[in-house]
Amino acid sequence: MSDQAAPPRGPSFLERLSEGVVVFDGAMGTMLYARGVFVNRCFDELNLSNPALVRSVHEEYLVAGAEVVETNTFGAHRFKLGPHGLAPQVRKINREGARIAREAAAHRGLVAGSMGPVGKPLAPLGHVPREEAIEAFREQAEGLLEGGVDLFFVETMPSLGQATAALEAIRSHDTDVPVAVSLTFNEEGNTIYGDTPEDAVRTLEDLGVAVVGANCSQGPQAMLETVERMAAVARTVRLSAMPNAGSPALVEGRYVYLCTPEYMATWARRFLESGATVVGGCCGTTPAHIRDLVRSVRMVRPSRSEVRVLPPRRPKEAPSPIAREEKSPLARNLGRKFVVSVELDPPRGAAPGVVLERAQYCQENEIDAINVADGPRASARMSAQALCVLLQSQIGIDTILHYTCRDRNLLGMQSDLLGAHALGLRNVLAITGDPPKLGDYPDATAVYDVDSIGLIRILDHLNHGCDLAGNLIGPALGIHIGCGADPSKPDVEKEVRRLEEKVAAGAEYVMTQPVYDPRTLERFLSMIDHLDVPLLVGILPLYSHRNAEFLHNEVPGMSIPDDIRARMEKAGSGEKAQAEGVAIAREATLAAREKAQGVYVMPPFNKVELAVRVVEVLE
Repeated sequence: MSDQAAPPRGPSFLERLSEGVVVFDGAMGTMLYARGVFVNRCFDELNLSNPALVRSVHEEYLVAGAEVVETNTFGAHRFKLGPHGLAPQVRKINREGARIAREAAAHRGLVAGSMGPVGKPLAPLGHVPREEAIEAFREQAEGLLEGGVDLFFVETMPSLGQATAALEAIRSHDTDVPVAVSLTFNEEGNTIYGDTPEDAVRTLEDLGVAVVGANCSQGPQAMLETVERMAAVARTVRLSAMPNAGSPALVEGRYVYLCTPEYMATWARRFLESGATVVGGCCGTTPAHIRDLVRSVRMVRPSRSEVRVLPPRRPKEAPSPIAREEKSPLARNLGRKFVVSVELDPPRGAAPGVVLERAQYCQENEIDAINVADGPRASARMSAQALCVLLQSQIGIDTILHYTCRDRNLLGMQSDLLGAHALGLRNVLAITGDPPKLGDYPDATAVYDVDSIGLIRILDHLNHGCDLAGNLIGPALGIHIGCGADPSKPDVEKEVRRLEEKVAAGAEYVMTQPVYDPRTLERFLSMIDHLDVPLLVGILPLYSHRNAEFLHNEVPGMSIPDDIRARMEKAGSGEKAQAEGVAIAREATLAAREKAQGVYVMPPFNKVELAVRVVEVLE
């Protein structure tokens, strides 16, 4: 550390912890992105090229009431800076990040030196030796110490292995600056490498860290359970909770997070009640969220790369396509009867037995088809294609394969779709897919060579007997091409324009996001009447008021009207809440019967008996 190093300010943070709740800031990356910084830019380098911009973000969070601001150094180590040619400037970028935050904080707040994961698994699972990770963290910590941080914030760690490597690097500097460590947990409440919240608390508490907690990946609702598990085993260590502001939705070409400030503030109080004493926010958390969070705390305070839509390149001698009604049982039935499909998620493991039993139950109750989600919410599950083959061969029920653009390039997509057709799968729903950041592996690479419109064009080419390059491949395929739409989108005119593009590209039927308000459906149908394509309306029976709030605030594409959520709140919990959820879904189903060609029911937690109860209203 240089002679110019600022003196450690650790006791100030520890004193604040001893006094009660401490509020951190929100998402530096989200704010820089909102100011027009492209996602492929190195955000950490802005400490050198545009310090005023970084300082302005810190100041907004401080004005909102944050007591601790995190330096703009989340990825400021050799593993993340190296690809930008900035590895030689690790110390300088970290030093300047701390200096900028210190200038902004002045006497208004404390500065936490942000240290994020290396972005690659450590050996033996990966190729990064633990010693190399420690050295990278050591370089980063040195720069942060030179800039004068009050504490280190080791955040978004995917494993205890990386967290303890960062801790070892910090401790090698023989500093008394305190350390807070926060890991990221998946839907099951564990890290992607299997560490539990209990593991994290026991291990890090014994290593003498000041704070242990969770951030990123989870929205507020799921994170509450993580904090509760931590609190059950914590002895002396303080706990933190910094969730994402729900999950992002793509609006006007930008990702927008869904949680309102009021919703985040409500959950902050619950974190405190469960034992957390440090709260803040991660991705999507703006100064507005922190402002409401601060007000809430005071009440209870104890002392994508751009996608390319490819143009058609079909040879003149391509074979004639197969008529839609000849492609599958679903294709034959659409327009002749009111069709009912039920959505099932693939299992996380290799055993499909439970899902097959649920599909058998659906078939026995005269459900027409099963649609199978493809890695829903960017989770790692059994191949949707493989499960569809099992359902058709073992149960004998027609399937609708959800197929996303997220995980495959143009070569893989065409290979997959040719194979799916050869295995007897005919109904394919073309969707863009949730970004990996939403799921269990936020560092996974997203492909997105095309979006859903480009995927529909690929499918249409195959249906004309040629690949995307215009090469003849033999007989025309008989893929029944579906697409998605969201009648509840705020910019519904844009949604209609996009649906028009999908139909022009070759989509033959439409499946909507869940609809709860018949007026919303009626308006949407009046706007797409000229398209003349069959429509299956999404129906999602609500399970509880908590489930309704989670879907509305934390799941992209979900919008549940205030009056519906009020009904679920009034219904209470348990069987009464489930009955009210079914009643609401039945109302939507009856409305759809008058206006659409079918419904597809998305039962919560794969509870197919709820789906069957909903569609009984059609008898």
